[in-house]
Amino acid sequence: MRPFKYRKQQKDIFLQQPYHASMRVKENGFSQNSYSQRQSINFFTFMIPQNMRVLQIGCKNGYLLNAVRPLYGVGIEPHEATRNKVQSTYPHLNFVHSFDGLFQDALFDYVILDTATVDFYDAQELLERLHLVCHPATRIIVTKNTSFGEWILSALRIFRRSSFQHSCNRISKNDLRHFLYLSGYDYITGGKHTLLSLYLPLISALCNNIVALLPGVNFFCLREWMIIRPAPQELRASDYTVSIVIPCRNERDNIEAAIIRTPTMGRKMEFIFVEGHSQDGTLDEIKRVMAKYPEKNISCLVQDGKGKGDAVRKGFAHAQGDILMILDADLTMPPEELPKFLEALLRGKGELINGSRLIYGMEQQAMRPLNFLVNHGFSLLFTWLLGQRITDTLCGTKVLFKKDYQDIVCNRSYFGEFDPFGDFDLLFGAAKLNRKIVDMPVHYKSRSYGTSQISRFRGGFMLLMMSLVAFKKFKLHK
Repeated sequence: MRPFKYRKQQKDIFLQQPYHASMRVKENGFSQNSYSQRQSINFFTFMIPQNMRVLQIGCKNGYLLNAVRPLYGVGIEPHEATRNKVQSTYPHLNFVHSFDGLFQDALFDYVILDTATVDFYDAQELLERLHLVCHPATRIIVTKNTSFGEWILSALRIFRRSSFQHSCNRISKNDLRHFLYLSGYDYITGGKHTLLSLYLPLISALCNNIVALLPGVNFFCLREWMIIRPAPQELRASDYTVSIVIPCRNERDNIEAAIIRTPTMGRKMEFIFVEGHSQDGTLDEIKRVMAKYPEKNISCLVQDGKGKGDAVRKGFAHAQGDILMILDADLTMPPEELPKFLEALLRGKGELINGSRLIYGMEQQAMRPLNFLVNHGFSLLFTWLLGQRITDTLCGTKVLFKKDYQDIVCNRSYFGEFDPFGDFDLLFGAAKLNRKIVDMPVHYKSRSYGTSQISRFRGGFMLLMMSLVAFKKFKLHK
């Protein structure tokens, strides 16, 4: 058996073997064709919204950078002939030889590392240099062959059925995550895709769109990916204002308690009640509390539509704070625990802090056993669908920066205003924009006043509908 020949190492970190115009393009060792190009394009256009500032390291023939339709796109390609060719093909994009060719202080929203970490001599140095072109919200998409994919390529080369040369590094997913830790990055999510890289009518679509999603089958996928971000810096609460949106319908006796039990947070705080046409005098009670506590900066809105989702969207639209919070008016999530959400957000632990009622023990009568089992089952399902750990989808308390919510609003057309609860609009929107979602355990209490506004059977049916939406959008990318 002949030893594997590794690519010649140079002193520069850009050690990709050049792609000459006359060469048949090879993508990650698998023959490049229109089908595999479409697969790559579908993946990256799903991950990267249009009109972003995008940098691609090792841009090859430039088709990926062009496909994501950047507002400002730059490709780094060390080989001059290849660089000149792709520049003439895509004159609206910019191609440079190295980081030194970038404009000073150029920052990017997305960075594409398509096999770059395994093709470059020093992956850690590459990741450390990327900090120079990243801002706190930058997302870096890393793709590479899986271990199984490498085995397939090795076997093909042994039997001389492929001219593929191995990358200069053999970096596993765990190795890469260790590099990220050393280089100051935070892992968000990841996964595997592509069971079949060649186009066979019906068979390719079945394998890659359905079979590859089945548990256990992803071991045989050829490609894997992960999304990372620069490790966040801790922020000071005194620099930010907080808006607490409280949807309420028939919650009269909880209104004053919501005000007096909520601790003071941030530089300035406001309460926004969104009243949903109550029949028990809730609106009058809000007005009374507003007059009694003028120093609390309380305002009241009346819903035009119906449902908690409509109330949350209206409240957030009127909020003035830098940080947005949702507090359910039934107070089953104690308002005293809101500072934990704020601290997690400011320490950069996540960009959407999602309350979870299913971790700590809860009071008797707080949730029926059947509801608990159904919620737990759906939490496992949504963890798989969204690619991030979600232990409770319907806990009303969620906290995020207003700027991140505005990004979700701008991207809402991808899903539409489909969510009657308000929870999935935020969870789906954050996951689609690759924001990090972190669960915050809360102590779930039983109601002291009123009755639940959600029907068990209707709620279960809506959860099923949300699951189908998530499967279509996140797994099938349709």
